Amino acid sequence: MTAAQPHPAIRAAVLTASDRCARGESTDISGPAIAEMLRTRLGAQVIATLCLLDDLEALAAQFAAWSRPDAKIDLIVSTGGTGLSPRDVTPEAAMRVIDRPHQSLMELARMRCYSTTPKAYLSRGVSGAANQTLILTLPGSPQGACDQLEALLDVLPHALEVLRGGGPH
Repeated sequence: MTAAQPHPAIRAAVLTASDRCARGESTDISGPAIAEMLRTRLGAQVIATLCLLDDLEALAAQFAAWSRPDAKIDLIVSTGGTGLSPRDVTPEAAMRVIDRPHQSLMELARMRCYSTTPKAYLSRGVSGAANQTLILTLPGSPQGACDQLEALLDVLPHALEVLRGGGPH
């Protein structure tokens, strides 16, 4: 019997959608918190981070660029732009790129966070696959983003392995 081959590290990118942070009027706290959680809790290699305006076209273009097969990114986690404000367009931007929606992931995150805060259900976050990249859109508050990512950490490694074409599904 041979030892199982180690799985390649998860390659991740973090996208922050925030007008104030993108304009330099505020410091992005959520993006770095998510990046740190991906590194320390998921063992991911965070290969790219970016902060953009809450702009549908710009966000969709970034999701598309990072989910191209040649980008070799397994997981894109965005933070911000999932609420009810007219400027909150991250779910719509992600859905322009996602070719296989997987709404259950964000439903799981909201359900698991509900006991801490019913406001978890105010997030319109979406999830799904674009090529072989999994996209998750999390709330903009550091607490909301980290809580929802924490709620998914136990299922993400398997989801990403299946998306890569390995493992049973």
